Amino acid sequence: MAAAERREGVRLILLGPPNSGKGTQAKEIARRLGIPAISTGDMLRRAVAEGSDLGRRVESILASGALVDDDTMAELVRDRLSQDDAAGGFLLDGYPRTQGQAETLDGILEERGEELTATFLIEVPEDVLISRALGRGRVDDSEGVMRQRLEVYREQTAPLIGYYKKLGLLETIGGDRPIAEVTHRIFAALGVETTAGA
Repeated sequence: MAAAERREGVRLILLGPPNSGKGTQAKEIARRLGIPAISTGDMLRRAVAEGSDLGRRVESILASGALVDDDTMAELVRDRLSQDDAAGGFLLDGYPRTQGQAETLDGILEERGEELTATFLIEVPEDVLISRALGRGRVDDSEGVMRQRLEVYREQTAPLIGYYKKLGLLETIGGDRPIAEVTHRIFAALGVETTAGA
């Protein structure tokens, strides 16, 4: 499909470590833009709930305790983005997780005559992330566990940051500020006018 025929819409990816406030921002951005915020978990649950062939396959993979493979995830993403609510744009949270998945997503969007608008990386200093986690008081949020999660995040996400930076699609936003300010900066980077609480 020629570039002139590309469909309009805001198509975003949100990257960020655990406790960066990514989920909160995803919901707010989606609400204001009128697009779905789609997480990996949402896609998996929706597929299973629909009871399609794909959903049954996902259910059996999850029941076995295995991770959903890249090909099945690509099928899930392709299926989810074909839903009516994603026609005018979407925000992806938790996918892609690897450069291979990012390249697959590029192919899916190309098939649809679409392209990404931007990838936002919400950066927060590690000590702030750990402090936020410990402040929640959950049993699984010990400092050691958090540092392990952050290590896994860095290993998975570092290649993605480089990939989207090279494509000129990466916007880095400081996430150690008030929620409304972070949201405002994201919209400013998109060139979208917003008013507080809109």
